[in-house]
Amino acid sequence: MNELALLDIMQTWHTPWLDTLVAAFTSTSDHGELWIVLGLVLLCFRRTRKAGVGVLVAVALGAVVTNLLVKPLIMRPRPCDVNAAVAMIVPRPHGSSFPSGHTTAAFAAAAALWFARNPKAPAGLIAGVTVAAVLMGLSRMYCYVHYPTDVLAGMVVGVLAGLAAARMVDALGRRRPKQPDIPRGPGSAA
Repeated sequence: MNELALLDIMQTWHTPWLDTLVAAFTSTSDHGELWIVLGLVLLCFRRTRKAGVGVLVAVALGAVVTNLLVKPLIMRPRPCDVNAAVAMIVPRPHGSSFPSGHTTAAFAAAAALWFARNPKAPAGLIAGVTVAAVLMGLSRMYCYVHYPTDVLAGMVVGVLAGLAAARMVDALGRRRPKQPDIPRGPGSAA
């Protein structure tokens, strides 16, 4: 089965309430807003501060790779450009289709949380963000703006960006400045 046929099958799932829900959800990440807000909120709490930095770095890395490197190189037309007969529930996105930037950002945020160390993000948060990332990828196909391979590639780029960001944040956390030895005075043990 080709990718367009799979997307056409997904079009049979449309109902007015689901269209409204999916369109609203997918629009929360038109510019990565949902994941940026997540990172900023995590920065506000000492326990999740490193995870918040990781999320923000991961989303930025994913955006650079997806939007500045891969999309201009591949220039794949979107499904809605190939089959214009399908009614759109969201405005046609700018740019090319491969890979899905929405999916990249979602999985970058999730992977930054998966790979965060010392301290880890709460398990419930990690699970919730992971579910949201999967739903984001599905929403892009439901909206007829990405092929399944666009979403799969976005997942791969996002996970790699999240892993890289988590490792960078972890490495920076270990590079604390060494405290100078301060003389304690005569007769004190050093």
